[in-house]
This record gives sequence, structure tokens and C-alpha cells, in this order.
Amino acid sequence: MTVPAGATVFVDTNIFVYSRDSSHPDKQLVAARWIDVLWSTRLGRTSTQVLSEYYTTITRKLAPGLPTAQARADVEDLSAWKPLGVDAGLIRSGWSIEDRFGFSWWDSLVVAAAEQMGCAYLLTEDLSDGQDLDGTTVVDPVPARAHRHPWLSRVAGTPSRWHRSSR
Repeated sequence: MTVPAGATVFVDTNIFVYSRDSSHPDKQLVAARWIDVLWSTRLGRTSTQVLSEYYTTITRKLAPGLPTAQARADVEDLSAWKPLGVDAGLIRSGWSIEDRFGFSWWDSLVVAAAEQMGCAYLLTEDLSDGQDLDGTTVVDPVPARAHRHPWLSRVAGTPSRWHRSSR
């Protein structure tokens, strides 16, 4: 897969979760490929909110979930992406996005973090594919919709594992 040169991509919780969820093999494959590509190109971005949601979902909500040690290793690995922390400024930006677009609070914080990090794209299944959010474009990575994004349609193949044990 080729991401436009220098285009950073903010990754939402559901993409990280799908990369570990074997009950959705098509989504797992695409999510893992995205993470691999973003890891290797150093264009991936995320936030501490997303990492917290990932850890909770993958260890407590997903069946079967990951052992806590493995989930913690994933979060540690993704710390290399220098996730944006939630602070008062991000919260105020989130309120503005919530009021303007009518998104849920948690989605508003994700959009605010993507915008604050200057990301060209927001990789999520939770918002409308192709929506322009003041310069950050939503990309829904679901395979059935991949044809809309020429550079997304090239994510087929066997995923490698992005977590510590494979590096």
C-alpha cells in the first residue's frame, strides 16, 4: 500500500482492535496491513485515549481477549508513535467538534486529536467515509469500501504482526 508522501494517518481504536480480532478475518487482515504500513512508513498517529480504549476493549470486551501482558506490550509498542495526551486544550477542541458536527464525545476527542496532530487522514469505521473534517479526511478501511481509496485497495496480502514479538 502506498500512502501519499508525508500524509499522516490518525488510527482510531477500532482499527487496532480489529487487528487482533480473529472473529472478523477480513477486517483483521486490512487493519493489520494498515498498521504494518503506517508503522514502516512512520506515518501512523494516535492518542492516549485510543490506547486506553484499545487496552480496555482487547482485554475485557473481546472474546477471546488478549492476555494483559500482550495487550500491555502492544500499548508499549504503540507509544513509539508518540500518542497525543488528553489535556484541557484537547477537551475544548473536542467540545467545539461535538457542537459543530454532532459527533459523540469520544469521537469528537479522536477528531480533535487527529486535527491537533495535523493528520491528513483519520482511519476509523465510526464516521462517514470521505468526510472532510476541516482538512482531515475520514477513511473507512472496511474491505467492501476499499475501492474508494486507490491507495487503500492495495492492502491485500498476509499481515505481519506489528507487536513486539515480531520485531
